[in-house]
Amino acid sequence: MTVRYPGICRLEAVGRSRAGRPLLMLSVGQGPRNVLVVAGPHANEAAVGGATVLRLAEQIAADRERGADDGTTWRFLLCIDPDGAALNEPWLPGPYTLRGHYEHFFRPCSAEQPEWLPHDGGPGRAALPETRALVALLDELRPVLQCSLHGIDVGGSFVQLTSDVPGVPERIGKSAAELDIPLESGSSDAFQWPSPGPGVYVMPPASEAGDGAHSTWAHAQRYDGVTAVVEVPMWACDRSADTTPHPDPDHALRTAGAALRRDLPTVARVLEKIDPDLIGADSPMLRTVRELVGIGPQLSAEWDPALRPADAAPLPPMTTARVTSIEVYAQRIPLRAAAMLRRIAAVPTVTHLVDQWCAAYESAYHPRWVPVADQVEQQARSVMAVYEELCT
Repeated sequence: MTVRYPGICRLEAVGRSRAGRPLLMLSVGQGPRNVLVVAGPHANEAAVGGATVLRLAEQIAADRERGADDGTTWRFLLCIDPDGAALNEPWLPGPYTLRGHYEHFFRPCSAEQPEWLPHDGGPGRAALPETRALVALLDELRPVLQCSLHGIDVGGSFVQLTSDVPGVPERIGKSAAELDIPLESGSSDAFQWPSPGPGVYVMPPASEAGDGAHSTWAHAQRYDGVTAVVEVPMWACDRSADTTPHPDPDHALRTAGAALRRDLPTVARVLEKIDPDLIGADSPMLRTVRELVGIGPQLSAEWDPALRPADAAPLPPMTTARVTSIEVYAQRIPLRAAAMLRRIAAVPTVTHLVDQWCAAYESAYHPRWVPVADQVEQQARSVMAVYEELCT
């Protein structure tokens, strides 16, 4: 890119990962206004995000070469967690099946995800060098827009915004329809958040935003910047877009919560029985497995009628999309734990769990693979929709 567009594109290292890999930023243009696009904040989502930033950089560089310049410099952080992305690389050649995906799955525990900030202190106390590098970029660039490129395994496409940007729902809805990707119309990630249109959610104020308040998404707001978290599925589930009332949400939510509290302890018991010599020393995967198996009840307390406090705020109207998002979540988390445990110690019991739960996942939601080119296109169009509606 820098060779093809000299004087327009610049590549530099803005830090190093925990393992010493460079954190590379590609800049396009030289205007006074900055946009920052971050790829790979979650290690299992890095591949498509990396392709998307190159797709956007190529488009914008070509525009600049033709003389189209609106005064914005685009900054593309090519991968904020290259160490985690490297652990997912065996998945890239395929096969592009759910079982193939979880054969090589890795996602770090929450304390090792670069976008999260300390709960007990300012950004300067962030433990990860990747986080410190990202915060330093935000402080230096003060971007008008930060876009964080995410993805999910099964579901629909959606965007989370730190401030409402009118016009975005129509734009991403049109794009998703053209690409035959459902809009996630009841995301469990944004269960109680305002939604100005299908597939778009606005984060509440920091005091009400839960983990989002302790993130680099919220950090950009101190400079009046807007953050857009862009999510695109690898496998589409059409039920994720179904806004009709669910016929029996109470039963479905109780069943999902019970399954989560049953399956995570199952992984924990298997872990306890594995020979420690097979598991080996502490590792990123083992830390994630141990975190997941210990938080089953906490994960379902927000929506499971069996656990919700009597004085909790009422749930929103439970559509099929909202219930489906929770059901997918309840199956996804134990599967992730089992899949990573299998990579640590491929004993028959763990392999059986992964095989069984992948088959159940496919049977429950009939997911259809979204071609990589379409995943990239939806991410890129979502970024441009937010930018153009916000800045032009």
